[in-house]
Amino acid sequence: MSPLLETLKLKDGIVQNLSYHQNRLNRSMDELFPDAQKIDLAKEIPIPENCNSGIYKVRVLYGQTIEKIEFEPYVFRLVKSLKVVHHDSIDYHLKYADRQILQELFAQRGDCDDIIIVKNGLVTDSFAANLLFFDGEKWFTPKTPLLKGTKRQLLIDNRIVSEREIREEDIRSYLKVGLINAMIDFKEMPEVNLEQIFR
Repeated sequence: MSPLLETLKLKDGIVQNLSYHQNRLNRSMDELFPDAQKIDLAKEIPIPENCNSGIYKVRVLYGQTIEKIEFEPYVFRLVKSLKVVHHDSIDYHLKYADRQILQELFAQRGDCDDIIIVKNGLVTDSFAANLLFFDGEKWFTPKTPLLKGTKRQLLIDNRIVSEREIREEDIRSYLKVGLINAMIDFKEMPEVNLEQIFR
């Protein structure tokens, strides 16, 4: 079985939104390894001295125990266009390191920078981010994500975004789409205008 993965943002030596990552890890372990001792991310992630300044991506690979922890400088990826792709049986409710099915869908993007994955007519996620939709007044996120992201949950809890069922045909009723994940804050997220979303 592929190891599970938590991707955390390390900013100036401080892990961001740690409690949200811990909660998701706990849920994943409860589902797959109910008898295993829980991993405590706060105790298990040693911050290297050379990572005390700037922004780093921390990749924690784990099963019943932690298998590997990797640190790498974070490079922000520009997203200016999106391609709608379809897969009606995809399941990524647990964050596995093996992302082959997502890679295959990403390969269908053509000349676009990223994708909008539609499952059974419902909008889910992009390749590596949860999606937000702006109607001119408020931001909404699909009720049907492939993976319930930590930043997505933080924004919902803080009432910055609301959940809503968004069908493929509803995309055209929004003005733009934002992409967020653990590494991308709401105020820094890429925003794609409607005319740059392709089918």
